[in-house]
Amino acid sequence: MYLKALEINGFKSFANKTVIEFDSGITSIVGPNGSGKSNILDAILWVLGEQSYKNIRAKESSDVIFSGGKNKKAKNQAEVSLYINNDDKYLDIDFTDVKITRKIFKSGENQYFLNNERIRLKDIHNLFLDTGIGKQAYSVIGQGRVERIIGSSPKELREIIEEAAGVKKAKNEKEEATKKLENVKNEIEKIDYVEKSLSKRVEDLKVEQKKARLYKNISDKMDTQKFMILEYGINEKNFCVMSLKKKIVKFWKNWKNWKKICLRSEKSRKKLAKKMMKLKKILFYKKNREIVILAKLKNLKMSILRF
Repeated sequence: MYLKALEINGFKSFANKTVIEFDSGITSIVGPNGSGKSNILDAILWVLGEQSYKNIRAKESSDVIFSGGKNKKAKNQAEVSLYINNDDKYLDIDFTDVKITRKIFKSGENQYFLNNERIRLKDIHNLFLDTGIGKQAYSVIGQGRVERIIGSSPKELREIIEEAAGVKKAKNEKEEATKKLENVKNEIEKIDYVEKSLSKRVEDLKVEQKKARLYKNISDKMDTQKFMILEYGINEKNFCVMSLKKKIVKFWKNWKNWKKICLRSEKSRKKLAKKMMKLKKILFYKKNREIVILAKLKNLKMSILRF
């Protein structure tokens, strides 16, 4: 495994996209003070996941983004990519060419990529753990780092030795497993507490269960009685309705019969009225004839008396 190239774009003093290739052997970068040599090392530390901006000589996240210069506009983001040859599978990954990328935006949002696939910062740390490569590894030594290593406390020296010996990953895994075991113990304690609480509730629940069953039986009986009463009331009403319908039908039949009788009586009355009128006319005619006859008789008697 070896470092093939470093690609910097918009990071600190690198306004334009810059690719630095590293061939086999030793590569030296020479330049005057202020030319940006240290920014290359800062870029490597930053892309490996450095979170302390103090360690890369910056106050805040926006300081690593190119802020503009002579005839050059400020950038909205910074991006650094690290190209690694992994033919010997030193890194625990299936790729022979590995590209680690980190981006940062003006908003402060960071993004990490492995061969252009979005990943987490933790994934980068796990990839380089126990390889001697990383933001705190001994393989990257900046200005003043040697003095700090020499003057390190026993705890810090132990961490450096563990990193070099390749036991830090196992130690981290052990610590993580211990934390998980502790979490499991806490969960077991919670389960025991819940079990005890539930056992206290069992007897109460049994009593409640008996009450509930008794209440259900009484409710079922009441519902049955209510249903029977309701059904009886419905049947009684249906019977009344049927009787009323029969009476109505009978009434209509009788009404029709009475109507027919009335019609017949009306016809008979009209016939009698006509006969009465004829009789009245006959009587009137006969009375008039009688008067005429009586007048004639009277005149006849008068004539006889004269003679």
